[in-house]
Amino acid sequence: MLYLNDEHIRELGWDWSRLADLIEEAVRTMDAGGSAAPLKGYLRFPGTPNRIIATPAYLGGSTELAGIKWIAGFPGNPQRGLPRARNLIALNDPSTGEPLAVLRSDRLNGLRAAAVSGAMLRWYAELRPASGGGFTVGIIGWGPIGRLHLDMAAALLGPRLERVLLHDVRGIAEDSIPPELLGRVEATTDWRELYRQSDVTATCTVAPSRYIDEPPPQGALLLHVSLRDYEPHSVAGLRTFVDDWSQVCREDTDIERLHAAGLLAEPDALTLADAVCRDALAPLAGETIFFNPMGLGIFDLALAGDFYRRALAEGLGVGLD
Repeated sequence: MLYLNDEHIRELGWDWSRLADLIEEAVRTMDAGGSAAPLKGYLRFPGTPNRIIATPAYLGGSTELAGIKWIAGFPGNPQRGLPRARNLIALNDPSTGEPLAVLRSDRLNGLRAAAVSGAMLRWYAELRPASGGGFTVGIIGWGPIGRLHLDMAAALLGPRLERVLLHDVRGIAEDSIPPELLGRVEATTDWRELYRQSDVTATCTVAPSRYIDEPPPQGALLLHVSLRDYEPHSVAGLRTFVDDWSQVCREDTDIERLHAAGLLAEPDALTLADAVCRDALAPLAGETIFFNPMGLGIFDLALAGDFYRRALAEGLGVGLD
């Protein structure tokens, strides 16, 4: 069995186009019936906000792996100098059940989140011809997930990324911004300033309560990574996409609140598979898109499996008996 950690992942490196391709391939495999993804299980600790989430899955196609993601979210960790989220993925051979690898990598969780956003961003970017001008991307929440979203957007949009607006309640340190993007990045003191000017807004927060209380600009793409930022009335009636309705309409997400308020039903929501497999975004040019990815286990398997196989090929990692 192979053991990989964050250092191994960094040494292997990644390409955002490849990661987005892996997400799209996983979506096509899922859409063709080649996957299984039971509902996530939540282990909660009485009297605390701490939790550990279990995400079992099987993904066929070129991945052909089973496994489970076991990710801990402990909000008090940053005050202890520790990461808020701690991530572990175990991979199994689906034909024998044999454990193949353990990946102890917080970075993989962020890569998966940004790669899923990247898959949607690429389809959205195609709606606007290159002659239509560049993009302003706004990122609310400047933690590890927000920073990876900036890296992803810069890689996938290239010169079409004209301007970046950042907001975090803790402020934005200049030395945290990639040097090659400094001329295009501005920090804002109010999320509204960012929100009203952005063609693409990624919410990557751990906000304790909803705070976005106004409709987005017409035609914007909302990459709602953190799932609990919008008051229902601010996003009611938007073209809403999810990765999987049964996974995301639970656990007090904004999708569940919209559904409970009678503002969104499952037949009204489109899926990432509709975008990837049926070009569902093409007729929606000029409309505002509200994308809510719960984060499916098949996406974690797609990326973890790719890093696992690359590590085998390059002789990286630690072998365990």
